[in-house]
Amino acid sequence: MKKIAFIAALALALPFAASAQEPAKPKPKPQSTGKAVTQKVVPKKIIKKVEERQPIAEDVDVVLTPEDQAVALRVHTGTIKCELGASVSITADEKKPGYFTLMHSNVRYRMHPVESRTGAVRLEDPRQQAMWLQLGNKSMLMSQKQGLRLADECQAEVQAQLAEEIKKNPPKALFEGADEPKK
Repeated sequence: MKKIAFIAALALALPFAASAQEPAKPKPKPQSTGKAVTQKVVPKKIIKKVEERQPIAEDVDVVLTPEDQAVALRVHTGTIKCELGASVSITADEKKPGYFTLMHSNVRYRMHPVESRTGAVRLEDPRQQAMWLQLGNKSMLMSQKQGLRLADECQAEVQAQLAEEIKKNPPKALFEGADEPKK
């Protein structure tokens, strides 16, 4: 009985074993032109220098909404001093209202306003993946590509005055007076 079962199993497995043993058909090779193809690698330093010298594209396909235009009116322009002796220069674009050119460490960013839910002023450069965030008492330039802050603790004159006012008269704590006794 065991021999019959063994022969039946062998008869069933034999076709599968034979198909597994067949050599795979070779894939047809593409026709070569006889020229060797080499891929050139451009160093990052050269790419960076070329990008810095290229003019900022005038035609950005971002359409600003009326809310974005309202945000653009609140952007502080001029030279803004940051921590560690750094500075950022922001100028409004005269040709395209609502757009700004931001300069930091000899790198130019072409930024446009984006409405935020928190009420903070937010400018973005989608091409270089950079973001300028302007709060009441400070601003910062962040690189989403590198995942770090490029400039921090930047303060325009108005922001410095507000920061000084906050130091003199700190705002009430969020939960201060929340557990007052009931009358």
